[in-house]
Amino acid sequence: MSTTATARPIRFATPTPVRMNRLTADDDLFLKLHSLYGNALVNQLAWRFDEPVDSAVLERLHAHLAHGFLSRRVRTTAVPFARPWWVPATGSIPLDIAPEPVPEDGVLDWFFDQSRVDFDPASGRVWRLSAAPTAAGGMLLSLVTSHVGADGGAVLYAVGDALDRLDSGAPVDSTASSGRLVGGTPRKGLYRRHFADAAGQLRAAATGIRAAIDARAVREPARNPRPAAPALELPDRHTAASLVVEVGLAEWNSVAAAHRGTANGLMVGVAVGILGRSGRIADGSEVRVDIPHSMRVADDPRGNATTGLPIAVPYRAGELTDLAQVRAAVKQAARAYADPVTTPALQHLQPVQMMLPRFVLDRFSRTAKAPECLCTNLGETGQSVANFAGVRARSVLMRPVVCVNDTDLFRRVEVGLNLSWSSDGETVTLAVTGADPDRFPTREALRECVAREFAAWGLSPSFWR
Repeated sequence: MSTTATARPIRFATPTPVRMNRLTADDDLFLKLHSLYGNALVNQLAWRFDEPVDSAVLERLHAHLAHGFLSRRVRTTAVPFARPWWVPATGSIPLDIAPEPVPEDGVLDWFFDQSRVDFDPASGRVWRLSAAPTAAGGMLLSLVTSHVGADGGAVLYAVGDALDRLDSGAPVDSTASSGRLVGGTPRKGLYRRHFADAAGQLRAAATGIRAAIDARAVREPARNPRPAAPALELPDRHTAASLVVEVGLAEWNSVAAAHRGTANGLMVGVAVGILGRSGRIADGSEVRVDIPHSMRVADDPRGNATTGLPIAVPYRAGELTDLAQVRAAVKQAARAYADPVTTPALQHLQPVQMMLPRFVLDRFSRTAKAPECLCTNLGETGQSVANFAGVRARSVLMRPVVCVNDTDLFRRVEVGLNLSWSSDGETVTLAVTGADPDRFPTREALRECVAREFAAWGLSPSFWR
C-alpha cells in the first residue's frame, strides 16, 4: 500500500505595501510660497574644519544623502482636495568642491554664496552639498536645503543617518537607510487612495472650522508694525546682513543663571535687545518672538514637523530683558499649544489652508508678514553630525538664510531678526541675520548692534569673518 505525501502549499513573502507619504500643511505652505517667491528662505547646515576632509569621503556622503531622507520630490493629483505626496527623487544637484581656497576673511561670504541655488521640488533637486578648502589648510562644508522638503530636525536626521552609514561602510541603499521613510506610489488603487484622502481632508477641514470657532477668543501675541521711517537709499536688490558669533558656553550659562534665566532665554533676551538698539521697535513695546518647537518622533516621515511657540517679550530701552519673564512665557506658550482649546484659531484651519488654490494664496501673500523675531535653539544636536570619517568639525551651525531679493519685498513682508543657537559643549555658536534693510543695511551695522548688546550682558563675543 503506497502513501502519497500531502504537498505543502508554497508560501511567498507578502511584499511590503508602498506607503504614501502625504505632504503636511507646513510642507504644502512652503511649496506654495516657493511657487510665489522661489528660494526666498532656505536652511543651511554649515561645518568649519581645521583640517581637510578627503574628497572621496564627501563623494560617499553625497551618495548616501542622494538615497536618504532628503531625496524626495513632490507628486500631485488632479483629484480635488487630495494632498500631494512624496516619492523618491529622480536626481540631485552634484557635489561641488571649489578649487580655490577661501581666505579667512571670506568665510561668511562663501557660506552665504552657497545659498544662491535654484531648487525644484518637482524633480527632487531640493538640497545642495558644497565644499571649499580654506587658506589656513582647513575646509568649509555647506548643506543648503529647501524648506519645502525638510525642516532643521529633518536635515539633522538625514545627515546623521548618512554619516552613520559612511562610518560603518554600509552600501548606498535607499531601502535600508532613512530613504525608506520617503514613501512612494502604490501600483494599484491609486485613485481610490486619492478619493479617500480627499474625503479625509474635507472631514479635517470641517473639524478644524468647528475648533477654530470654539477658539475664536484665543489671541496670539501681536507683532509690531515696521516703522516706515527711516527709508534708506538702497539698491533695488538687498542682501540680508548676517553674522556668526562664538561665546564660551560656561560664560553664556553663567550670565543666564545670574539673570534667573536659561541658555534659551538669554538668546531671546539678546535678540530683543538687538532689535531695540536697531530702532526697529520702540521703547515700551512688546516684541513677538517666535520659537520653533520640534514635533518630530522616531521614524517620522514628515519633511516639516515643527510648530512655533509665539511669546511676547517687553522691551525697555537701557534695560536688560527680564529672563525670568521669558522663561515663564515659554512655558505658558507650550502649555497653551498642547491644548486645542487654547490653540489659536488659525492653527486649526491648516486643512482649509491646504485646499486653497494658488491664486487665493497669492492674494493673501500681499498682506502676509515674516516673523518679527525668530529664535531657534538647536542645543547640542549639531555635534551628532560633526564627525566625518574621523575628522571632527571645529564648528557646526544651522541657520535660516534669507536670500537676496527685492528691497521693497523685504520692507513689505516686514522681515526682522533671526537667531539660531547651537553648542558643542564648550562653545556657543550663534548665527544672527538682520533682514530689515533699513535697520541692518550692512553687516557692519548689524555687528555694531550685536557687539553693544553682548557688552551690556557682559558677554565676550568672537566674530567669524
